[in-house]
Amino acid sequence: MADAIDPRRFRDVMGRFATGVTVVTLAAEGQLRGMTANAFSSVSLEPPLLLVCVDQNASIYPMFHSAEAFAVNILASDQAHVSQLFATKGEKSEVMGGHAHSLAPLGSPVLDGVIAWAECRIEHRYEGGDHLIVVGRIHDLEVAQPEGAPLLFFSGQYRALGDPILPQG
Repeated sequence: MADAIDPRRFRDVMGRFATGVTVVTLAAEGQLRGMTANAFSSVSLEPPLLLVCVDQNASIYPMFHSAEAFAVNILASDQAHVSQLFATKGEKSEVMGGHAHSLAPLGSPVLDGVIAWAECRIEHRYEGGDHLIVVGRIHDLEVAQPEGAPLLFFSGQYRALGDPILPQG
């Protein structure tokens, strides 16, 4: 029965899960590249692992087979334009689409203005349907804006974080 699932219906249902928005960046084949992704998750505390999922049709896909490391840049609420920049297919005319960045210790680009980032050494690659699941061991990470608010994505639209529902503590 799973083969009969309509792709649009699947996307509509999965789109009801609110996610943060990231740009996954890497250095490979002499290039610095990035892609917008919300298919990102922490995996393990010991060892510290996270994963990203890369569509086989993404222009950056082949680089994930040759790269040794990648970074996950967690976007701030004022960075919808950055998400859109890295959501477009193909190589940009300027390095990282002209967006200011620095290099993390393993050489992955870290975008200016993000609220947090983590750089990982690639440990595993798994085929998962029409995606590549890339598991990385965290090598370095930072909360760049401790008071920053995240960019969210829900039901096909960018959103901002609302007020807390329950008091902290």
